[in-house]
Amino acid sequence: MIRIIAAGRIKDKRLAGLLDDFLKRIRTMAPVEVLEIKDSTPDREAKDMVTRLGSPRGQQLVVAMDEHGDDLTSQDFAALLGGHGGISFLIGGADGLGPDARDRADRTIRLSSMTLTHEMARVFLAEQVYRGLSILRGKPYHRG
Repeated sequence: MIRIIAAGRIKDKRLAGLLDDFLKRIRTMAPVEVLEIKDSTPDREAKDMVTRLGSPRGQQLVVAMDEHGDDLTSQDFAALLGGHGGISFLIGGADGLGPDARDRADRTIRLSSMTLTHEMARVFLAEQVYRGLSILRGKPYHRG
């Protein structure tokens, strides 16, 4: 199971459409769900994310998405996806992730060294999940 836990809703209909498209593509290869928590302060959002994660599970990997995280190639990201029974990605709101979410994460990665809106980050993450699953299944989407 792939979970994306994100603060706030996507208000831009174009971005929401892109996200929906990638989620449909992902669902042909793996179960995926998006959990939205209320947009608030980083501390409140982090507490809500940790609550949604529940207790630590054996094969469940928790990944915090943050501009200061590790850089991964698409191949490395695919290996990360394929190496765990379940994975949850945490995307903070406009002010980033709070400390409780960072502390709960097993790993921190970034989509870009540039700052992205939390809405764009969600779409970019979904695209990379689709790309990673395509790499793992030998589908022609990735041409890198």
